[in-house]
Amino acid sequence: MSRREADLSEVQRHILAAERDAARIDGVSADTPRIPIERVGILGAGTMGGGIAMTFLSIGIPVTLVERDQVPLERGIATIRRSYERAVSRGRFAAEDVERALALLTPGLVIDDLADSDLVIEAVFENMAVKKDVFRKLDAVAKPGAILASNTSRLDIDVIAAETRRPEAVIGLHFFSPANVMRLLEIVRGAKTGPSQLATAMDLAGRIGKIAVVSGVCPGFIGNRMLGRRQAQAQRLILEGARPRDVDRVLVKFGFPMGPFQMSDLAGLDLGWRRETSKGESIRDLLCERDRRGQKTSKGYYDYDAERVPTPSPEVEALIAEFARSRGYRSRQVTDDEILERLLYPMIDEGIKILDEGIAQRASDIDVVWLNGYGWPAHTGGPMFWAESVGLGRIAARLQFHADKLGPDGALSPRLARIAASGGHAN
Repeated sequence: MSRREADLSEVQRHILAAERDAARIDGVSADTPRIPIERVGILGAGTMGGGIAMTFLSIGIPVTLVERDQVPLERGIATIRRSYERAVSRGRFAAEDVERALALLTPGLVIDDLADSDLVIEAVFENMAVKKDVFRKLDAVAKPGAILASNTSRLDIDVIAAETRRPEAVIGLHFFSPANVMRLLEIVRGAKTGPSQLATAMDLAGRIGKIAVVSGVCPGFIGNRMLGRRQAQAQRLILEGARPRDVDRVLVKFGFPMGPFQMSDLAGLDLGWRRETSKGESIRDLLCERDRRGQKTSKGYYDYDAERVPTPSPEVEALIAEFARSRGYRSRQVTDDEILERLLYPMIDEGIKILDEGIAQRASDIDVVWLNGYGWPAHTGGPMFWAESVGLGRIAARLQFHADKLGPDGALSPRLARIAASGGHAN
């Protein structure tokens, strides 16, 4: 499907340059003063909070970990210990290093315990009202000069910062799960985030072994905003006649470690879902209502055995077919080429929007995000690099061809629309 295949050495040079360039922050000079980070506070001892804590403990930075109640706090600390023990069993840590790291962990049950932290990262429930309340409280207790960070994956950092009297100190630090393993860190730059806070966050990312990319404020930032386009098309494709296994197979063949439905089952279909408010308005609603919530319940889009090996589910395929008929879809054969185009080309279009809106500093930053956070196959160089080899003219033309199937978010970016209008010429 590509017009010009880049050779491996060219791809490797691109990736190395992209990771190097991602560390440069537009408008922030190299001599910008850094804020010393000697103690980190983390609010929330769940999976994300615990993983973030490990990234700092492992390099010798003391961490105060705060939860609302003793039981979740103890559970979080136990999870951290088990994670370290697994790492020891795999030879990644020596037992004595683990004990040194755990000795740097201070548990707490009140937000005031974070008062002496130089950096506070909240990792609480992904809800704006909850986040705003947290930042009002942090503003009241955090010491002057402390950086206040949110681990939000999609919420507006500027709205959160407005709850404080120090918006320059507020920043997004979007870690990827598991935070102690995944290399990517999205640093979200609010409208009033200070240059010292940004420079400090970028330096700190390097210290904890992360590859950081700066993003502006928008729903989902860089990675999840593009992912949303892909997931929307995956859902539409199964209503039109493609099976979940078909969609996943095509992406795995392209080089992803898993497809969208495998990924959803792994993450849990009930993230953000509530039985009391579910209205059966989507396939996900219907699956969760049947307690098909993913790998954790041994059934989601797929059925899973005791080893979590998936097999296609006749129940799910029948459910999808019935739901599709109720919504007026007529089942048809969907080719692999169409699946790939409709999953990946809208992502490229969204990446161009992100770039042209100034959310991403450079196209290669988008590649870094997807290579390190979402499993985009490295041999292609990342989505934006790959798009150049496919040809923006072809992508624009094929998106126009599929326009009636792309849904309400299918409008081309202004740049791709111009390319399409010019007959496929990028200039």
